[in-house]
Amino acid sequence: MAFAAYIRDCRERLRQQDRRYSLRQTAQRVGMQPAYLSKIERGDFPPPSEEKIRLIAEDLGEDCDVLLAMAGKVSQDLQEIIRARPALFAKLIRALRSAPDDKVEEIAREIRDGEW
Repeated sequence: MAFAAYIRDCRERLRQQDRRYSLRQTAQRVGMQPAYLSKIERGDFPPPSEEKIRLIAEDLGEDCDVLLAMAGKVSQDLQEIIRARPALFAKLIRALRSAPDDKVEEIAREIRDGEW
């Protein structure tokens, strides 16, 4: 699903249970004009900045990295990590490309919890 349709769907689902997720109120909480958010949700405008996507993700209870990826963006912190060791991270990401999700999770857990 495209970024625009996804965030609209998420917001509309939340709005069915909580009126605070109207377009106008959501836009106000994330610091945008309602017309601008509407145009983003319809796909008339490209996805907003990383900062605004982070605010939208937080407000809608969605994963920021997922929304950034859907918007065709990579978070600034990940860019900095990759730039620090580009060849190593390129090799790692390419090696993980076809790995099943559970194996990628296992590797991430091992790295996170391991002692270096």
